[in-house]
Amino acid sequence: MRIGLQVPDFAWPGGADRLGADLAAIARTADEAGFEFLAVMDHFFQIGYIGPPEDPMLEAYTTLGYLAAHTSHIKLLTLVTGAVYRHPGVLAKQVTTLDVLSGGRAWLGIGAGWYQEEAAGLGIPFPPVAERFERLEETLQIVSRMFAGDAEPFVGQHYQLAQPLNSPAPLTRPRPPIMIGGGGEKKTLRLVAQYGDACNLFVGPDLPRKLDVLREHCAQLGRDYDSLYRTAYMKLDVGADGRGVAELLDALRGLADLGIQAVLGFVPDVHTLRPLEVIGREVIPVAAGF
Repeated sequence: MRIGLQVPDFAWPGGADRLGADLAAIARTADEAGFEFLAVMDHFFQIGYIGPPEDPMLEAYTTLGYLAAHTSHIKLLTLVTGAVYRHPGVLAKQVTTLDVLSGGRAWLGIGAGWYQEEAAGLGIPFPPVAERFERLEETLQIVSRMFAGDAEPFVGQHYQLAQPLNSPAPLTRPRPPIMIGGGGEKKTLRLVAQYGDACNLFVGPDLPRKLDVLREHCAQLGRDYDSLYRTAYMKLDVGADGRGVAELLDALRGLADLGIQAVLGFVPDVHTLRPLEVIGREVIPVAAGF
């Protein structure tokens, strides 16, 4: 099992004056500690279960470019981009640019989007849920074609691209992996089976059922279930003094037994760096054997 870090909160004691330096230190520490992934949310306002909308929030792809310059090995992605926030052709160019400039370390994390308050606040069109999923599916079709170098016109219900050029091409072969986030059993998991390279599910009591549903979608579509990289999201809390390591390892072992191959999550007090060092020293080497 591999471990990934998501950084969803930038309200650190140093404030905006220190934010860039603190974020660079987090990225370097995670990279050196052996984390597989480094992710940020693709939000413009803070989300409710972390803090008020007014809390600091950095734009995702600018941030990932900055993180690429401060790391060497770790894979970079959003967890996850709301498809309706970015035109598919522009999104394909953003992820490709990140992949090229990072030396082939970009993933595309994507979902249908849900945070209506930030969309309304910034004047971003936010259609009903059925249309958001239609746009997500067209986005998946477009980025897949652009990653593959297919510049033929695309004519969909919501998007029309006359010449979807994508030069330079991504360095990652055959393409930057596409991780589709969410556990909706009828739509999201079908899209994972049809278009995705990876899923991202929340850890919880319904996780085994979600994986079974994903397996069923794969069977219906003729997709090899084992070709999908299965990831899950959870809190990675080792405590201030590392006393939570054993409990975290037990949880990771249980997820590995379900077939989860990587866990991505937020780390409390990440700005202090100490929890990252503990995870790198006491969790990542052990979890690699699960």
